[in-house]
Amino acid sequence: MKRVNITLEQKSYSIREEIRALRTNLQFCGDDKQVIMMTSCLPGEGKTSVSIELTEAIADMGKTVILVDADMRKSVMASRLKVSEVDKGLSHFLSGQCTLAEAIVATNVPKMHMLMSGPLAPNPTELLETKRFQGMVDSLRKVYDYVIIDCPPLGLVIDAAIIARECDGAIMVVESSKTKYRLAQEVKGKLELTGIPILGVVLNKVERKKHKGYYSKYYGKNYKKK
Repeated sequence: MKRVNITLEQKSYSIREEIRALRTNLQFCGDDKQVIMMTSCLPGEGKTSVSIELTEAIADMGKTVILVDADMRKSVMASRLKVSEVDKGLSHFLSGQCTLAEAIVATNVPKMHMLMSGPLAPNPTELLETKRFQGMVDSLRKVYDYVIIDCPPLGLVIDAAIIARECDGAIMVVESSKTKYRLAQEVKGKLELTGIPILGVVLNKVERKKHKGYYSKYYGKNYKKK
């Protein structure tokens, strides 16, 4: 298996604690919640960052985990992690250009593997609807303790709803003071139509009051149960 070095952004203690809280809540959802999809309403809400940090936190407690970048339309995962040496990805596998083993890479984070999105696909919806995707998820279940799937925003495209059919639970990432309540409810409704349990919502980019009246905007995560 090919190994790549990923660059993880350094986070403050308080943010790391929020991610650990998210991880703990996920554990308390039960052993049957193994394949988790992450989605948002719109691009730029921090979904990919939360996916990366949650995956790292799971690996940090000694569990085997794979992060699947399922955004074959406009992925930012490789640039976010400063990875350039991956030549196979999800779109290659789903279109039959490589095996699953050839597309998965190990990372410099122990217990953490990744499946990058690959090049932009002209027909991502059709690729996700194939039996090849279903078989892939079944295979990953047998190898990893957790499978985290970073999906495209459900407020824009239907891909996440298709992916939801193969997952055990969903986590929504919502940007504080930006995402409209009505849009969030619409996305929640789309997830509910798939039958997938919504495990919770991450309220992201929260402005918090600091000491002595100062304010600080940070890429914070507040986990809230549904």
